[in-house]
Amino acid sequence: MKPTANLPTTNYSPTKGYIAAMAAAVIWGVNGTMMQFLVTDRAINIEWLICLRLLVPGIILLIMAWMSPRVGAQKLFSIWHRRKDVIALLIFSIGLMGVQYTFIAAIKASNAATAVVIQFTAPVLVVVYYALKKRTWPAAKQWLAILLALLGTFFLVTKGNIYQIALSGAAVGWGLASSFALAFYSVQPIRLLKEYSAFTVTGWGMLIGALWMSFFHTPWDVEGIWDSYTVVFFIFILLFGGLIAFTLYLSSVKIIGAYKTTLLISIEPLTVAILSICWLQMAFGLSDLLGAVCILSTIFLLTRKNAKLRPFRKKQLQK
Repeated sequence: MKPTANLPTTNYSPTKGYIAAMAAAVIWGVNGTMMQFLVTDRAINIEWLICLRLLVPGIILLIMAWMSPRVGAQKLFSIWHRRKDVIALLIFSIGLMGVQYTFIAAIKASNAATAVVIQFTAPVLVVVYYALKKRTWPAAKQWLAILLALLGTFFLVTKGNIYQIALSGAAVGWGLASSFALAFYSVQPIRLLKEYSAFTVTGWGMLIGALWMSFFHTPWDVEGIWDSYTVVFFIFILLFGGLIAFTLYLSSVKIIGAYKTTLLISIEPLTVAILSICWLQMAFGLSDLLGAVCILSTIFLLTRKNAKLRPFRKKQLQK
């Protein structure tokens, strides 16, 4: 039986999937702030940072999977025994690398607000993918949740100012590529996650993604200004932003599906807004309040027990 966009794909409690997705989003919110600091204030090369962010956590995850009694050496390498799994893993590694590289390229082509707003159209792509695959109409509450997530993201990252969005050709191109990469990265590995552990799939995907990324910048070519802040932030980015967050995210996809997971990570811009208020002493305005309400409403819609959020309505599309 093939997994759907919104139904749990394992026997785990959906609550664990919700918590995993929201935890990953919070970590990525903190991680993004630290990455921006290292790139802008410490002159760290972003391609090098992405490469190491994939390489080190990938190696650690594979070691953890090898030492785990549930996986072990035999199951760790069994993913390489079938051709279709190898091809799927290689494709997944490209998506894993692409979701990071295209997002950074979108920021360079415009600004962070534009990149975030366009990337968070990924849930729409996930719904459209399953609509075409299943030939069914999405439920109304799905579109409502998506609309709330998009509105919340817009208010939080632009402060309600439409002129914060820099819609150049390059910005739109890289932004849509980032959105597609996020949607693809959320949907493509579902079959692998059903057959192998999240540690195995994520570890191999990260390691191979780091090899792809090394063509842009070799991991041993270290740049930037290194002090105590650089070291602490760098360790956080590797262990939390890379190792823990990606594992939590894919675990959530495995439990509750790609649709809900991609919507729940809209907490990421909310985390960034809270950090800006608490850390950078920025004012909390009306747009921040509206964004927070929209995001929290999305979470309520997705997690309340009596919600009738089915992947798609029974009514079939007209052929």
